[in-house]
Order: sequence, then structure tokens, then C-alpha cells
Amino acid sequence: MSRPELQCPPDLFYNDREAKKYNSSSRMIAIQAEISARAIELLALPEGVPGLILDVGCGTGLSGKSLEEAGHVWIGCDISRDMLAIAEERESKTGDLLWHDMGDGLPFKPATFDGVISISALQWLCYSDDKRKDPKKRLANFFTSLYRVMKRGARAALQFYPADPEQAIMVAQAATRAGFAGGLVVDYPNSAKAKKFYLCLSFEHSYTVPKALGEGGGGGGGPWEHFVAAADALRGLAAFAALAPEDEGEEGRHILDELRVHLGDLTLPFFFQVAANAEGGLS
Repeated sequence: MSRPELQCPPDLFYNDREAKKYNSSSRMIAIQAEISARAIELLALPEGVPGLILDVGCGTGLSGKSLEEAGHVWIGCDISRDMLAIAEERESKTGDLLWHDMGDGLPFKPATFDGVISISALQWLCYSDDKRKDPKKRLANFFTSLYRVMKRGARAALQFYPADPEQAIMVAQAATRAGFAGGLVVDYPNSAKAKKFYLCLSFEHSYTVPKALGEGGGGGGGPWEHFVAAADALRGLAAFAALAPEDEGEEGRHILDELRVHLGDLTLPFFFQVAANAEGGLS
């Protein structure tokens, strides 16, 4: 089965039938709850202090439920009216909902949120069936507005499913150009089913991505030979992310070629910061 992003736009894919599936499948509910809890953990919010959290691509409100259980007030936005209709039925006591396309930028006042999470949504910005909706422009809109609406000192934890390294690079460029520091936390990297990617962002340039879960995880979680072997490629990838749009041609292709030499057929995207094991010292 092809990726959902290749079938149709998100507002059409997540129709009434798909929304009800999300709300009735115990497996989907359990997975969403687990990912949401992990994203909240990665925000490293002050313990016992309620925060105002933005949930981008909130869907049927499963991640919002996790935020509420963690004691936070939240605002969720999503492009699917059918998903939001299910979320409204939950009648959250601390959450509010907004129908909005994140690719148009986030419509909130500056320095509004104490943190931002997103579950399984960010990758949709990398696809378009409309020439008027360029993925790079939509990513720029999103990250620029995200930078604006977060309070200084706040962090974002965005879980997503990149299709390939090139797609992750495109996301990385948009994040770095918006001003963010950060990187990828890859939980359970050696498990095809459990592996999850979290894009962790901060305003602090000294920010170090949190430790990943799972044996041999990235983000400081023990030996991960693929990351250590790709040290030179990582430096090139950081250079690629810093390229101006007009410079992405020949130089960008050279860097990607170098990445493929180091990584072979790996589909483990990573960008401006990936911490490896203490022995390797990769950063």
C-alpha cells in the first residue's frame, strides 16, 4: 500500500470514514497515545506547571487528550474538518480547536505558546498536487510562523514519517532558515515497526537533542554504527542545510552524493544535529 501522502491531499484523505477509523481502532489509539506522551516528554516542560501547548495536525484530538491528562491547556489545528468533528465530540475541558492549513503559516500572536507538538503531520508539507502549493514555500511558511508564535525558551517536538533523506533535508533547511537549533531524535532505530522520528527544535544554539529510546538509538542512546560511520556526511549535510536557495544546484548534488557513499541504502534521515554514543562523540 502506498503512503497516504501519495494518494490525495490530507483534507481529502482524512475524510469521515478515516476519522472514524482513528477514533475506533484500539491499535491506532494506543500508538497515538504513546507517540503523544513521548512528544510531551521531549518538550522538557517544568514539572507541575501547566503550559499552553500548540498541537499542529491535532486530528481527532487523541494527542490533545494526552496534553490534557498531562495538565496542560492546548490549542489544536488541523486541515481536516472530519477529523476536527470527531475531536469536538470529545468535549475537552482544556482544549480548543481551529480549522487551519499549517502550510499557510500559523495564525497566532507572537510568543504565545510554551511548547508545540505535532504527531504524524509534518511530512504532509513535503507533498503537493497543486502547482500553486510549493512544498518548500509551505515548509518555510510553517517554520517561520512556528518560530514567531513560540515563547523564547519554548521547544517543539514534531513526530513525522520522512520518506527519504532528501525529504528530511528539505525539512531541515526550512527549520534552520527560520532560526531554529535542534535535530532528530530517532527512537528504536533498529526496529521497522517501532522506529519513530522526532524533530526537536529550540531557540538555544547550545541545545542538545534528548537521548533516544531503544538499544543503539541515536540522540545519545548508545552505539549506532551507521551514524558514527557517517560523520563526514553529517558535516556535509549541515553545510547543505545552510546553502542559499540559489546555491543548491551543483554543490547540493555533490553533498548528496557524499551522503549516499557513507550511508548506502539507509533511509535514516538526519540533519543539523545528531548526537551519537559517548565513545563516538558525534555531534
